[in-house]
Amino acid sequence: MFLLNRLDKYMLVLPLAAALISGCGKKEAKDETKNLAFSDTVSVQIDKAKTQDIELIKTYSGNFEGEEQANVSSKIAERIVSIKVKVGDQVKAGKAIVFLDKAGASSQYYQAEAAFHNTAKDLDRMKALLKEGAISQQALDGAQTSYNIAKANFEAAKSSVEIIAPITGVVTAVNMNPGDVANPGASIVTVANTSNMKAIFGVNEAEIASLSLGQTVDIYTDVKPDVIRKGRVKEISRSADVNSRSFEVKAVFQNTADKLFKPGMFSRVKVVLKSQKNCVTVPNTALTNSDKGVNIFVITNNRAYMKNVQTGISDGKVTAILSGVQPEETVVTLGMNNLKDGKVVRIDNK
Repeated sequence: MFLLNRLDKYMLVLPLAAALISGCGKKEAKDETKNLAFSDTVSVQIDKAKTQDIELIKTYSGNFEGEEQANVSSKIAERIVSIKVKVGDQVKAGKAIVFLDKAGASSQYYQAEAAFHNTAKDLDRMKALLKEGAISQQALDGAQTSYNIAKANFEAAKSSVEIIAPITGVVTAVNMNPGDVANPGASIVTVANTSNMKAIFGVNEAEIASLSLGQTVDIYTDVKPDVIRKGRVKEISRSADVNSRSFEVKAVFQNTADKLFKPGMFSRVKVVLKSQKNCVTVPNTALTNSDKGVNIFVITNNRAYMKNVQTGISDGKVTAILSGVQPEETVVTLGMNNLKDGKVVRIDNK
């Protein structure tokens, strides 16, 4: 009887143990399936294709000049006696600011001065004689012609040793000192009107076609990059520089009240080369390249599908998509290197 009771107990325990063992086995199998499905996915990050305006903007480096700017130079090789201005001085057009040696070997000043005074005296005598009837009008005309020639020669000789400011403005540079020999064409002093300025910069041959006369540009300097002036393209060179292979472009703008922009400073010119309105855009990180062209992975029902796309301009952050992607489609921006068409994905940044 005792033995039967023990057997009954064992009979009750064995099914329960079997059930527990069976349950544990199913749980482990379920976990393995879950782990297998998880390992078979690819972790990605995503973003949305958006509709927006986009601009291709490039910033060029150059230098500033006054819109009106002139170099004061000598016509003859002669020693500089004095320079009557310094940097920052205001000068008026026609004022003599550089004086050369009038007695120098290249100067004809004193000879021209003597000839002028002699012809002036001769002309006065001839006028008196004509009144007395002692000479003919023809003789007086000859004296007048000699006087006019001598006067012109003297004025030319004087202008070669007393060099004037060609424009009204501010002295932006003094390049020589008294005692130096001023060679013909060499800049002694630079004078500029700084109320209006111009930024001069070079554009390569691939981009020059995107610029046009009158185009608006943003101009600033690294000294105060937050001070931006609106300018317009005034001049575009018709030929490229033989050394740099770039085309010179000049943009004019109005200086600030405190004349922040000065000739000789480095300039920054921001130019909109191209623009597209109301276009579909995706982050640049969504684009991949293959032998078929440019591709994007689009997410549909947690699976990634590769699409070939046609791209437009880029602003460095996003790119315009001309065909292949619709607005608000979900695109992969990170993790596409491990993707294949139709692959199940796990979104990390959702």
